[in-house]
Amino acid sequence: MRRRSQLYVPANNPRMIAKAGAIEADSILFDLEDAVPTDEKEAARRSLGSALRKADWGRRELGVRINAPGTPDGERDLAALAAESRVSMLVVPKAESDLSPLGKATGKALIPIIETARGVLRIEDVVRSEGVVAVTYGAGDLATFVGGDVEVYGRNVYVKTRLVIAAAAYGLEAIDRVYFDLADDDGFRTEAVEAKRLGYVGKQVVHPNQVRLANEIFSPTEDEIRWAREVVQAYEEAARQGRGAIRVRDRLVDAVHYRGAKKTLERAGL
Repeated sequence: MRRRSQLYVPANNPRMIAKAGAIEADSILFDLEDAVPTDEKEAARRSLGSALRKADWGRRELGVRINAPGTPDGERDLAALAAESRVSMLVVPKAESDLSPLGKATGKALIPIIETARGVLRIEDVVRSEGVVAVTYGAGDLATFVGGDVEVYGRNVYVKTRLVIAAAAYGLEAIDRVYFDLADDDGFRTEAVEAKRLGYVGKQVVHPNQVRLANEIFSPTEDEIRWAREVVQAYEEAARQGRGAIRVRDRLVDAVHYRGAKKTLERAGL
């Protein structure tokens, strides 16, 4: 399953939910947390199931960003979603500890959001939890928590690298943060390309126009696919001859490059 683009849709807006069915995002995330005012959350829970049934979602992944587990709204969210089979994944905000009990209780995949200081420090406890399939982070909440600037934390290499390394250590996907400037496509592209180079597989987005960019950037390019095929073919031929390090286009290629090339082809669906 690819998660190049994960589009947030307010769960209290049936019109936007209906439109989301035609958007080519890999994942649709219905937001019961920050996008829904407190006094509308109960109505959003009741209406979400009906709105889900009215659209054709194809094979895409459907998830819900719940309110923080352990809070009254979080518990109400889980109760409302218990029998909703269309929703296969929960996005968990303010993740700071082992989420295994939540994964076991719901039977749904989990994507925790790291957005507090404790979440950053305890990220390994979070990502090794049962049911977790990917991890992302919230620059806005993290910056607010520590008293910093949102844009600085959005670009913070320490946080980005810590998250992607923790994800890779446990075989998970790292998904980049939301980019808030909806009119700045160049800024979005720059940030997404840098995230891809760090090892992120996709980006969470809040506007349909960002979906196209995310899908493009986090898909292997033709040059990347061509190179990966050359590496795989040359390395496998060399391995049959008992060689583990070879030269391809005047570049050294060994087992680590072979594994990377295989991953590129896998992400391209080849």
